[in-house]
Amino acid sequence: MSIQHASESSNILEILEKILDKGVVIAGDIKISLADVELLSIKIRLIVASVDKAKEIGLDWWESDPSLSTKAKSLEEENRLLKEEVEKLKVGEGSEGPIKND
Repeated sequence: MSIQHASESSNILEILEKILDKGVVIAGDIKISLADVELLSIKIRLIVASVDKAKEIGLDWWESDPSLSTKAKSLEEENRLLKEEVEKLKVGEGSEGPIKND
């Protein structure tokens, strides 16, 4: 009985490995209507793949999400600081004329 259990586990691992290597996409739409008036529409998209496979097909949104990536957090902070500098330059340009660097 333990031999059968080990065989089942290895089959599940093989299947999981193939899924992560190739990727699987599950898509579906749910629409709720009443008297031909659409009340609710939900689109569901799910992809199951390894990180490497996801990057290979162009899915890397987590790298730019500040809540998931420290790199994205630092970029978000840098962006904020640059916007502040641009605003300071705009204010300086309006009161004293254009700023020239010689």
